[in-house]
Amino acid sequence: MSERELGFDTLQLHAGHTPDAAVRARAVPIYQTTSFVFENFEQARLISSVEEFGFDYTRITNPTCEVLENRLAALEGGTGALALASGSAATAYSVLNITHSGDEIVAAKTLYGGSFNLFQNTLPRHGVRTHLVDGADTDNFRRAINERTRAIFVETIGNPDINVLDFEAIGTIAADAGIPLIVDNTFATPYLFRPFDYGANISVHSATKYIGGHGTSIGGLIVDGGNFNWANGKFPDFTTPDPAYAGFVHWDKWGDYPGVGNIAYVIKARLHYLRDLGAAMSPFNAFLFLQGLETLSLRMQRQVASTQLVAEYLEGHREVAWVSYPGLKSSPYHELANKYLPKGPGAILTFGIKGGLEQVKAFIESLTIFSFLANVGDSKSLVVHPATVTHAQLTEPELLLAGVKPEQIRLSVGTEDVDDLLWDLDQAFDKIRK
Repeated sequence: MSERELGFDTLQLHAGHTPDAAVRARAVPIYQTTSFVFENFEQARLISSVEEFGFDYTRITNPTCEVLENRLAALEGGTGALALASGSAATAYSVLNITHSGDEIVAAKTLYGGSFNLFQNTLPRHGVRTHLVDGADTDNFRRAINERTRAIFVETIGNPDINVLDFEAIGTIAADAGIPLIVDNTFATPYLFRPFDYGANISVHSATKYIGGHGTSIGGLIVDGGNFNWANGKFPDFTTPDPAYAGFVHWDKWGDYPGVGNIAYVIKARLHYLRDLGAAMSPFNAFLFLQGLETLSLRMQRQVASTQLVAEYLEGHREVAWVSYPGLKSSPYHELANKYLPKGPGAILTFGIKGGLEQVKAFIESLTIFSFLANVGDSKSLVVHPATVTHAQLTEPELLLAGVKPEQIRLSVGTEDVDDLLWDLDQAFDKIRK
């Protein structure tokens, strides 16, 4: 198979794994162990000093997690990946890996509430400042960059505004500034969007969402695009001796690794942040995420098609003030979605109900198929009120900045019969009218 460029549906089933030598298991085994036996003293020395790749302790590397990492890297066109305990850990590590106190990043203002809070409140306590900008005007990213800027961070589909940015233009701005573009690709998944094809250098995922697909496990991943020059003078951690590892230089060791390419970023993240801060993914969760990946494209096709129908239904409903979904021709992001997300702009939408917060409460509590909870990307349809749940920790000015409105409801459309979902919405509207 290595002689053929395999399609997405094949890679999501096979990439990163061949039947193991011991028992030839077809499914990826769950290596539910804390540690691995060394063959001898020399092998222990080589692995521990990173002179040789191998398994020693599951916090750092694990065979089940490694298959997941390699499979997602293959699907997204990256050189390597790092599995972590949550999507939040992936976002935090992706920035910490290239910043120090006094550094800055520029981010789109329309972000998941946890990411918004990380950038606005948590990272500043450690000396890393974020400039949040309106990404609708890409020049806002350029204007916010200064000599201390170390990255641009955006989401493929903004949360909860469900907006789409001009990735090629932002990628050019990042490249001109000599900094990486980091894309949170959770809402789109590699099936709908491959960030590295449009100028991104790093992607992050909450595997909890569509990769898992069944609401059973928490996890995250960072994918290294292998397409950034970390020796451009802005990132000395990559080009000076690392005191944590006997003084080797990351760029010299990993910048062009034989048979793989540039994996300097993802290896440094593993050796520094996963090793020392320890947000390791459980091997059992990695196994469940691999199960989810096997049907990712099939689920996304169904969910995107159903979301389009739900969005059209809501847009024509007299109780609805507005709908935000790039699949609608009325959306200001429709053309960008057609360009960057030709297979569909995801399976999440937001809309506003007329009548204010009391109507929102009554509507959500009247739904019977949509589950009211804080998650997206499940095969089951979900609903949430962002201002109350996902962005609850934000102040009123921060909610306004992030585009979170009091009347805003977010739907994550699942794989149920779409007629049943439309019925559920309709009966909830009937109840609030009465």
